[in-house]
Amino acid sequence: MKTLICGSLAYDTIMVFNDRFKHHILPEQIHILNVSFLVPDMRREYGGCAGNIAYNLKLLGGEPAIMATVGDDSGLYMQRLDHLGIDRGHVRLVAGSYTAQAFITTDMDDNQITAFHPGAMNHSHANSIHDARDVALGIVSPDGRDGMLAHARQFHEAGIPFVFDPGQGLPMFNGEELLGFLRLADWCTVNDYEARLLGERTGHSLEALAGEVKALIVTLGGQGSTIYTDGRRIDIPCTEPDTVADPTGCGDAYRAGLLHGIARGWAWEKTGRLASLMGALKIAHRGGQNHKVAREDIAARFHRAHGESL
Repeated sequence: MKTLICGSLAYDTIMVFNDRFKHHILPEQIHILNVSFLVPDMRREYGGCAGNIAYNLKLLGGEPAIMATVGDDSGLYMQRLDHLGIDRGHVRLVAGSYTAQAFITTDMDDNQITAFHPGAMNHSHANSIHDARDVALGIVSPDGRDGMLAHARQFHEAGIPFVFDPGQGLPMFNGEELLGFLRLADWCTVNDYEARLLGERTGHSLEALAGEVKALIVTLGGQGSTIYTDGRRIDIPCTEPDTVADPTGCGDAYRAGLLHGIARGWAWEKTGRLASLMGALKIAHRGGQNHKVAREDIAARFHRAHGESL
């Protein structure tokens, strides 16, 4: 059975600023911000939340299927998905548009400033969950606003359990809409900043929001992650990476680990530890999809760290 991953496919242009933003952005001058960062290190990568999650889930031996919209420049990405054996049967071409583009600048503290052109992603609502077959699990990750609303509703109507992963799309929704997502979803995952914004928009505490879903997962970067479920708080430590090269796509790798554990009915402790490991494997490589790790190697590392098999 497949895991249907709704979200963006994008090209990421990633630039590294060999300093710290805080040295150049003056808080007292933020209202007249006009800064330029010299970025001698630049590369173009395959990205987008759906693409990154699917890539990592495939590494784990899962069966991801992507539901997304792309533009006229998507040919190379489609060839890549075919080469990886990732189902793109629900990737729709929107003629006359660009595939979504992210322009990411990362500083030496791993802070990021991103400009994002949605392009074809704005047409994501043209895809329907009801057109998918043999789907056992889903995720609604950042996508066009109308598409996210429609896909959450359609997953619920189809009786397919899904993860709500608002990510950078969270600011598009008001408190009532966010509560609506949570009441349709089975699980929700956000980072620490998104968790604070989710609380502010809805007017509810994390504990109260966790009561709307089977589990609320909050990632905390280098501090690990926290899973709120059944009135419990489970703290998942950060897996120590071999090196820290690039944080781009780490959250998506983590989400692939979550999906893998959920699909297999694992306890949250084991699921969280695998998700943390996937984030650590990703952060040691530049770009969202350049860590080429065999499932056997992932399993071996997990067993060494936790004494459990995958």
